[in-house]
Amino acid sequence: MSLKILKAEDRFIRFTIDGITPTIANALRRTLLDDIPKLAIDRVIFHHGQIRDREGNVYDSSLPLFDEIVAHRLSLVPLVTDPKMNFRDECVCEGKGCPLCTMSYSINKIGPAVVTSADLQPMGNPELVPSDPDIPIVKLGPKQAILVTGEAIMGRGKTHTKWQATSGVFYKYHREFVVTKSDFEAWASIKEKCPQSVLSEDSKTIRFTDDNLCKAVRQLLDYSSVKLVEDDTQFVFQFETDGSYKAIDVLGYALKRLPQRLNTLLESLTTPD
Repeated sequence: MSLKILKAEDRFIRFTIDGITPTIANALRRTLLDDIPKLAIDRVIFHHGQIRDREGNVYDSSLPLFDEIVAHRLSLVPLVTDPKMNFRDECVCEGKGCPLCTMSYSINKIGPAVVTSADLQPMGNPELVPSDPDIPIVKLGPKQAILVTGEAIMGRGKTHTKWQATSGVFYKYHREFVVTKSDFEAWASIKEKCPQSVLSEDSKTIRFTDDNLCKAVRQLLDYSSVKLVEDDTQFVFQFETDGSYKAIDVLGYALKRLPQRLNTLLESLTTPD
């Protein structure tokens, strides 16, 4: 098996893997989708009543949205995650909550204003901030305020969407387009637009691939004169992250996690009840 990175950004990655079966490819996809540990807010405490600022002005902390809606929005805010944090049910604190398994956040803001994810302040590790500062939470009117604290814990996407670190996870077979130059006059234009997609060329034929997502090459699907060849042992993957991790770190974790999942399945099949 070999892996090649085609494109890597902080929140996006595209890569190829060869020498695996469709079963393993789908297992990797499911691992990327629902088995990456991630930090997310799981408990929110609302402090209701009157709030005074430094000048003595009084604000009402009753929000224009139900507490449940605000709590739900806070839980879906993606948080930069430290993969070394423990799962609460596996922590030495025995689920009571400690800095090794729990991260606290607070919001303290007065209106009129729009409360966004940037107002969610970490109480502890200053690096574990929301990955996107512009997510709207609630709009405060004059004389309104919000004072809440939240507890974030580690979880996996298979438990709840708020713990899902990736999106748009998909794969396809490696494809090659074999073009006979005499039958398709536009081959030169496609070669000029997508030189990185040319696999081979001789005097009569040229072979392209759309692994790099070049739109000009993908248009070859519309022509019957072009021969399409797919390789079911080589797969092209891509996915995005919500910013809780860099994409390359998610891939690294998934590749380490996949054998663990397969070994667990094997043990369940071979170990008697």
